Amino acid sequence: MKKTVISLFTGGGGLDLGFEAAGFEVKLAVDTMPESIDTLKLNFPNLAVLGPNDAGDVTQLEGKDLLKAAKLKVGECDVMIGGPPCQPFSMAAAQRFWKSDEKFKRKGFECEDKGQLVFHYARLIKEVRPKVFLIENVPGILSIDGGSGISVVYEMLEKEGYTISKPFVVDAKSYGVPQSRKRAFVVGTLNEKVVNKPEPTHALNPDLLHLPYATVAQALYGMSNKLPNSETREHKADSIMRYKTLKFGEREQLGRVDRLDPLKPSKTVIAGGSNGGGRSHLHPYEARTMSVRECARLQTFPDDYKFLGKNGRQFTQVGNAVPPLLAEVMARQISKDVFGKVVKGDLQFAVKIFDAEEANKFLKAKSILEHKQLVYNDIKKSDDVKVLKRSRSADVEL
Repeated sequence: MKKTVISLFTGGGGLDLGFEAAGFEVKLAVDTMPESIDTLKLNFPNLAVLGPNDAGDVTQLEGKDLLKAAKLKVGECDVMIGGPPCQPFSMAAAQRFWKSDEKFKRKGFECEDKGQLVFHYARLIKEVRPKVFLIENVPGILSIDGGSGISVVYEMLEKEGYTISKPFVVDAKSYGVPQSRKRAFVVGTLNEKVVNKPEPTHALNPDLLHLPYATVAQALYGMSNKLPNSETREHKADSIMRYKTLKFGEREQLGRVDRLDPLKPSKTVIAGGSNGGGRSHLHPYEARTMSVRECARLQTFPDDYKFLGKNGRQFTQVGNAVPPLLAEVMARQISKDVFGKVVKGDLQFAVKIFDAEEANKFLKAKSILEHKQLVYNDIKKSDDVKVLKRSRSADVEL
């Protein structure tokens, strides 16, 4: 019988995908963004969902509401997962403001709205009493206010009998995600089991125990333009001209976007503004921002997973999500350390292994042939594109 999961702050569903891939059954998802609810209902048609129109606000919910919707009783839920909105703890969010602005200071647990959600999450853990809980957030949640805020959460739950594993920070690229993305995990259990930090499987300098980091080119290799959420933004001519001067890894200061290096993991996929300003990094070979689908690939979402809502809200769902591959790694670790079950077989959301150099040649050639007007100034238009013919003969979809 599968272990049951209740998911809060579900967003685009990255954590849920990972846990289901590891053999868990998500019984309930909760979120307040209408577009996320639509996405979840489409991709998880049999999942119970609570949204803004049916008491999906965790500040108003009680444990009994979650249990009723999940058709479970107190203590029957095996795992509760969630990442309370991270903006109050994120230096990346703070850096959007000038240092002279009072908003520059991270508000942390004093934030009147989002900063308090982690405490509501702890309250619901107390009321539902899952055997395991997982809190995912940016690393700043562990250090803001000198760590005093998160310590209150520890104390609340330790009094309820939970053993809190030593919190740890992981970088998604160390587990095969084609993206540098640091996240903190806090895990607690009722059976005194300790959940360990997963052993990294990828590294900059690969060896017998580690594969090389997955790259942007590998993530985008063979990607069809016909996939859902593949629409690209139309940029003004002057923006394109500015973008075209960038080198790999450089930032365009006016638009605050970075040109990705195809032979490295992506920079952290971003969610965009909360008022509709969805955006992304720049394509390695085309002077344009990435599509939602391209960002979803960098996040390891499967190609058949469709995001609903306006374009900006699609970016929000993708950028705020836990990469399904990282979630799958964490779920396997919990399965092993807490429930004594080792999940065997390949990771479902692992990036397919293609030679990084060949993937890069393919990506560049595809851009030169299909979007020549957008390629950067440092790209030779006469570069060999025979790799595309080889890819077509190998049934790589374009």
